[in-house]
Amino acid sequence: MARLLLIEDDPAIRATVLRALRERGHAVAAAPAAMEGLQTALAERPDLIVLDLGLPDLDGRELLRMLRAVSAVPVIVATARDEESSMVQLLDAGADDYVVKPYTAAQLDARIRAVLRRSPGAAESPVLTVGGLTIDPLARTVTLDEVVVELTPREFDLLHHLAVRAGQVVTKRELLTEVWQVPYGSTDKTVDVHLSWLRRKLGETAQEPRYLHTVRGVGVKLSEPPA
Repeated sequence: MARLLLIEDDPAIRATVLRALRERGHAVAAAPAAMEGLQTALAERPDLIVLDLGLPDLDGRELLRMLRAVSAVPVIVATARDEESSMVQLLDAGADDYVVKPYTAAQLDARIRAVLRRSPGAAESPVLTVGGLTIDPLARTVTLDEVVVELTPREFDLLHHLAVRAGQVVTKRELLTEVWQVPYGSTDKTVDVHLSWLRRKLGETAQEPRYLHTVRGVGVKLSEPPA
C-alpha cells in the first residue's frame, strides 16, 4: 500500500481515479486545487503525488516547482500534451514520470509502482513487529506467533495503520480519514465492525483484548500483550 495524493480539479476524473487506486490497495487523499494540494502534501507527507497540470488557481508546473523547493516526494504529472518537448520540460522541472490523458487506471498504477521502486525511500518499508504480531507492508502479509493470518485488504490497511502507531491511541476520525478516506460520521460503525472482524482473526475479543485495546471515547490502540 502506498499513501498517495491526487491533485486533480475535474470532479469526475478525480472520483474515478480515487476509486480505481483505492481498489488497487492504495490509500489516496485528493485535492481539487494547487494550494490545497500543496498544504495537504506538506501535512500528510504522501509517498507519491499524481499532479494534474490544469488547475484552477495555479498552473501545475508552478506547483511542481513549489513542491520541489520543499520536498523530494515523487511526482507523476498527468497531462493532455504528448509532445516530446513538453515531456522533457516537465522532467527537467522535477517530475519523476508522466501519464498522458486519457490514461487507464492500470497504466497509472504501473507508473506509480515503477516510480516508487526506484525512489530513495523504496527500501524504507520496514517489517513491523508488535509482540508476536508481524506485518510486512511490501508483501502485505501478517503472521501471529509465526502463523499466517488471512486478512482482507481493508483489514490489512487498518492493522498496518495501527501498527505504525503502536502504543498510541488512534481516533476513529483518523482511521476513517486515513484508511477509508471518507469523512467522519458520528453514527458510522465501519471502524467498529472491522475492528471486530480483526479481533476475531487475532484470537481475541473486545472484552478480553490482547493487541487491540479500545480507549472509550477516544479511539483504539495496538500494543504488545503483557508478558
